[in-house]
Amino acid sequence: MSNALAEHSGKTIVCDGNEAAAWGVAAARPDVVAVYPITPQSSLVEYVSQFIADGVIDAELMNVEGEHSVLSALQGACLAGARTYTATCGPGLAFMFEPYMRTPGMRLPMVASLVTRDGITPQCVWGGQQDAMTVREVGWIQMYCESVQEVLDTTIMAYRIAEHRDVMLPVNVNHDGNYLSYAVSRVEIPDQAEVDGFLGEKDVNWHVALDPQRPMAVDPLTGGPAGTGPATFVRYRKGLCDGMQNALRVISETHQEWGQRFGRSWAPLVEEYRLDDADYAIVTIGSMTGAAKDTVDDYRNRGEKVGLIKVKTFRPFPLEAMKTALAKVSAVGVVDRSVSFGWNAGPLFQDVLSALYQLDEKIPAASFIGGLAGADLTGKHFSRVIEATARAGSSNLPGEPVWLNESD
Repeated sequence: MSNALAEHSGKTIVCDGNEAAAWGVAAARPDVVAVYPITPQSSLVEYVSQFIADGVIDAELMNVEGEHSVLSALQGACLAGARTYTATCGPGLAFMFEPYMRTPGMRLPMVASLVTRDGITPQCVWGGQQDAMTVREVGWIQMYCESVQEVLDTTIMAYRIAEHRDVMLPVNVNHDGNYLSYAVSRVEIPDQAEVDGFLGEKDVNWHVALDPQRPMAVDPLTGGPAGTGPATFVRYRKGLCDGMQNALRVISETHQEWGQRFGRSWAPLVEEYRLDDADYAIVTIGSMTGAAKDTVDDYRNRGEKVGLIKVKTFRPFPLEAMKTALAKVSAVGVVDRSVSFGWNAGPLFQDVLSALYQLDEKIPAASFIGGLAGADLTGKHFSRVIEATARAGSSNLPGEPVWLNESD
């Protein structure tokens, strides 16, 4: 362990979410980092770059000309067996999309932070989740964090999940731009020896690592292993889907061991908050959950039996865990920080509807959209969600979404 890293091992500091992610990266000991800054991610890669310069992280740093080159370069490093890291968001993610789309099919166990940002146009450099939600079906695992401490811990766990032999897929650790990227709180940096034991020996690309003693072809046009036709393609695609489903188990096991080793537990798939005796519930994702929990507590103190379901893992979608939670209530309101243009609703809402369809008893569900372009989601907004969900009618068909910030 480097002296610089040892100085911070096991310490408690005060930092924002971007710095917390950087400390998670440091603890995971990547070999190669490629960066390109973009708001609100910029300070994250600046922290990582400074850590490399100061010897906190012993890694090769590549400052390339754009996000497309960031991920393309890291693909080569990962193919050669290196543990890698990068971060991006918004238009940077859009510029990265070609290699981003190739990465899961190549079964590369990479980790990248998405410091989520809303879409353009109208011009927006502020928080939202439109960027991450837009790429939700590309094949990356997606986990969303509620707090700064959860950002640090999940960044480390992401490497364990990505590199598991039953998964071997890239992971996005998503934290909300503005609200977590710049929010400052108390954070515990885990003991480095414990992290090393938790992650184990690096074994990043045992299945396809570039090796002159074991030649292989990587198609320069498709960016993936050279195929021989549809049968090969189907085998790869089915394997990717199998890896995504395996990830649900691996994510749960990884979170359980993390809690045992470090004394901090996070719900791996969905969190049930005050749900056991709830009549109805709201569903949240990301940093909005803190304000939502406070509002649920307020209504509980008034005698209202409302609960909350927080989504931590969004891809692969935790269907069975969501069904278990939804079966406890008689109505649900889903709050999205992004939109599904094809459905005039939120993307999380659409997935919740799919889970509801598989329940024996259908319950009414309502879609709420808020927090776009960095807008606040406060107790006032969640009061509207709770009261509207409590009044839900007997139909389980979605109506028009409720736009929470439209008159703010």
